[in-house]
Amino acid sequence: MTNNLITKENLHKLVEKIKDIDIAMMTTQEKDGTLRSRPMSTQEVKEDGNLWFFTGYDSGKSHEIENDAHVNLSYSKPSDNLYVSVSGKATITRDKQKIEELWSPALKAWFPDGKDDKNIGLIKVTIEQAEYWDSPNSAVVHLIGMAKAVITGEEYHPGENEKLNL
Repeated sequence: MTNNLITKENLHKLVEKIKDIDIAMMTTQEKDGTLRSRPMSTQEVKEDGNLWFFTGYDSGKSHEIENDAHVNLSYSKPSDNLYVSVSGKATITRDKQKIEELWSPALKAWFPDGKDDKNIGLIKVTIEQAEYWDSPNSAVVHLIGMAKAVITGEEYHPGENEKLNL
């Protein structure tokens, strides 16, 4: 299988995991090395390897990204026992066409002047790696798996865990 095909398959798998999870915790690094995380609403998840978020162009996270473009995004859906970690490089942009494409009226809460707000910006995260943990959400399935592990002496593997290189 070619690397390009593997990458496409991995991106498809990742998109399927996170497409219905609105909020990600985005972690950036301050100049002194301190890590900071904050909730961010994912505006676009496609299989092109990029994730998009609105931001204040002159925000702390924007300055942190300008200093060090490495970010981590943590997605979780506890009701489905699904957890995803995405690592990538972020850029800040004021791309008017992309702002227009992603805009929704609810964003006026953060950008009172709408799409033309002087502080509106976008964060584009280019995905480099991802890892996910996806377990059955049935307590009965977990109990049976744990009991089997205890009886057989084999390690309990409650679900799927995979690292994806993109």
